Amino acid sequence: MSKVLVLVEGQTEEAFVKTVLAPHLTTFNVFPAVTIIATRRRPDRKDFKGGISSYNKIKTDLRPLLNDGSATLVTTMIDYYGLPPDFPGLSNCPNASCHDRVSHIEKAFADDIGQRKFLPYLSLHEFEALLFVSPNQIDAHFPSQNRLQQLSQIKAQFLSPEEINDNVDTAPSKRLRKIYPEYQKRTDGPTIAGKIGLKMIRKECRHFNEWLIKLENLGGSPT
Repeated sequence: MSKVLVLVEGQTEEAFVKTVLAPHLTTFNVFPAVTIIATRRRPDRKDFKGGISSYNKIKTDLRPLLNDGSATLVTTMIDYYGLPPDFPGLSNCPNASCHDRVSHIEKAFADDIGQRKFLPYLSLHEFEALLFVSPNQIDAHFPSQNRLQQLSQIKAQFLSPEEINDNVDTAPSKRLRKIYPEYQKRTDGPTIAGKIGLKMIRKECRHFNEWLIKLENLGGSPT
């Protein structure tokens, strides 16, 4: 049995790990436990997102997880979009593809933490990119809207949903909110991802798939 501690950005990622990732990983004898990065929280906000004000905050929250002797691995699920400016690797990030950039930053992150049991993962460009794998499932979740054509047009502009994109106006969640103002990250996001399913998500999202394979390999063959 492999216990994996996952530090996540907010309640959206927490729900995704618990309801979508965990049932899959347990078949590989891998058991994730989730911790949300501690920030000020407003309980009245249904769409609460943890948010990260500084890299030091992440390191502080990672420390007790890394010191947990019962854990095989400590990993993260943090958005690449909106990283704090003091995050390792940002200052010298190459002018390259998004996959090369995120690999560069993850390596700098791993080097700064400096522990073999640490596996950094940054979502390209944020969690909502995974939902663009299936415009049909997004639109079906909001049956009164009928905005499938808009979603399909957005997806068609990119080779992969993970390439949608690192900008304050065009990041995946911003696009969804413009099309569906009622979209709630914490509840709608994980629900839609569950309907899409990991098989489809990992087929179109290379970076996510590479992370998931590493987690699966901790436990060996599926039961």
